[in-house]
Amino acid sequence: MTSPAAPGIPITARGLVSALGHGLTATAASLAAGRSGLVACDFAGQRRGFIGRVEGVESHRLPARLAAFDCRNHRLAHLALDADGFAAAVGAAARRHGPGRVAIVLGTSTSGVLASEEAYRARDAASGALPDWLDFEHTHDLGALPRFVRAALGLAGPAFTVSTACASSAQAVGLGARLIAAGIADAAVVGGADSLCGLTLAGFAALELIAAGPCRPGDAARDGLSIGEAAGFLLLERADAAAPDAFALLGWGASSDGYHLSAPRPDGAGAALAMRAALDAAGLAPGAIDWINLHGTGTPANDAAEDQAVFAVFADTVPASSTKAYTGHTLGAAGVVEAILATLAIEHGRVPAPLNLDQPDPSFRVPPPRALGEPAGRERPVRRVLSNSFGFGGSNCCLVLGRADGA
Repeated sequence: MTSPAAPGIPITARGLVSALGHGLTATAASLAAGRSGLVACDFAGQRRGFIGRVEGVESHRLPARLAAFDCRNHRLAHLALDADGFAAAVGAAARRHGPGRVAIVLGTSTSGVLASEEAYRARDAASGALPDWLDFEHTHDLGALPRFVRAALGLAGPAFTVSTACASSAQAVGLGARLIAAGIADAAVVGGADSLCGLTLAGFAALELIAAGPCRPGDAARDGLSIGEAAGFLLLERADAAAPDAFALLGWGASSDGYHLSAPRPDGAGAALAMRAALDAAGLAPGAIDWINLHGTGTPANDAAEDQAVFAVFADTVPASSTKAYTGHTLGAAGVVEAILATLAIEHGRVPAPLNLDQPDPSFRVPPPRALGEPAGRERPVRRVLSNSFGFGGSNCCLVLGRADGA
């Protein structure tokens, strides 16, 4: 599965909240300072490992007209819509194209499951009945997120959810671009949101995948992942609606391993297929990529398989690293979060310095980068970034990001 070839689909607005902060400025400052957002876990009765928690979600209130949608996931999404002038940019796009010509494609893995968890704990002791205040359709249902965003933004175009575990929002970005390329929409709000919940924290703990401390992607002593939460959005538009130097989705590729419910295919063949498809869609050779933003969860199996996949496509010619030690693994939101981090690397000419990488795994063949500006033979200007997202069940998605004018 591939997208149209370069110059790609322009990105005309971005909105992001994560453990690194609210908005692009705060995020870029945290990245430049090498400052992680991970803190000791204190959520939903879980105390194992570290989490990337977004500040202010509990106190944030949705507008009265959106009260039926109130849940942690939608509060998180609303914060991202308010960030960086994103909602205003979408409003301008709707006036240009018409609200029915702006599509919404969003990824999530658990949606508003926390609302159902809270309702279950509040069930009637005698009958077991759930409380009347639980509105499953507007909170927990997998279609709730795009319905919420469509209502919040006043849009009327097609809206749907992608739920392919941790590849969800990366695939949502690609599918939104496909709607524009096919003429079904003139613009698309793409991205996703995933919030902290007991299911995720307890589930990964049961799989014995939670790191004891902050996660250490690529490190020889890595012992698991750190769960995070985030919401991120991109506004994609037709080329004639964007400035020539706008950021752009240059290409994307997807594949499905079907290898195992939760373990990656050890040789990384499906991941390599997605990367090659993305490069082909962008019309780029491997050497045109300046940094590979790895899926890089910090689990022993994931990082080893991804190293195999990246080496199969790029050999040892392109530096690669993960940003999950900054944000935590934001699951269904990870693809769009890391796509936005890729645009920040291009914008500021700086690859985030890898965190907690004290001793790179000596078996890995793909080189980690240093922050640009430091002396290192493999460092170079950041013009194009390839960003990987891989999900349980073997869903693989790869995005190539750069400038629409190729600069």
